[in-house]
Amino acid sequence: MAPSAQPSAAARTFTVDALPVRVFATIADLAKDAAREAHGIIANAIATRGSAAAILATGNSQLVFLEALVAMGNLDWAKVTLFHMDEYLGLPATHTASFRRYMRERVEARVKPRAFHYIAGDAHQPVQECRRYESLLRAQAIDLCCLGIGENGHLAFNDPHVASFADTDWVKIVSLDEACRRQQVGEGHFPSIDAMPQYALTLTIPALIAAERVLAIVPEKRKAAAVKASLTGPIGSACPGSYLRRQPHALLYLDADSASLV
Repeated sequence: MAPSAQPSAAARTFTVDALPVRVFATIADLAKDAAREAHGIIANAIATRGSAAAILATGNSQLVFLEALVAMGNLDWAKVTLFHMDEYLGLPATHTASFRRYMRERVEARVKPRAFHYIAGDAHQPVQECRRYESLLRAQAIDLCCLGIGENGHLAFNDPHVASFADTDWVKIVSLDEACRRQQVGEGHFPSIDAMPQYALTLTIPALIAAERVLAIVPEKRKAAAVKASLTGPIGSACPGSYLRRQPHALLYLDADSASLV
């Protein structure tokens, strides 16, 4: 399915290689349009085959979008299966920085989906946990993946030094680079870089891109350099976000701040 042809009148639109881009004046405008797009994709899947499945991203940059999405009515969430895309290795689900906690509080508790499958970052056998989660992902079609782009250009926790566009695994354990870890500290999730985990479990880039539709939601000034590299630099693992330019089924959402360098 191609991106809908009627974005908000407030949006500036253009295409880079195969990737459609929408730019909005504010993050609130961005979130409203992205939530409407996501809602339509999920609703269409339910109408077509009776159920839907989606992958959602965490992080501060996703908060306004997720709030807009869960606040929208007229969607039968009881027919929707949800996944998330990463979790810190060894971190309990009760930790304030846990992505499982983030999703339980902000999404699952509010919309009560059919199921929300979580990555157990503190599983005793993390390699087996990767295989378990991968089997869940591969067991059904994924209609929608909503992701962000990190300050270092990462997609999920596929930082430049571990990112691969040809991974055969869909979930793997990765080390986090310093730029990624500093971003997490800067967002207030950990008191210092030494306090946060050095490893995480993440969906790989092929797993993210395998969704029928991909919405990349990337607001805020701190993402401007990564957006510029993604849209104007070489397509390669040095900036994983650049791979979106080869995905005609993706749609990149920017606000005026994140688009300020392009």
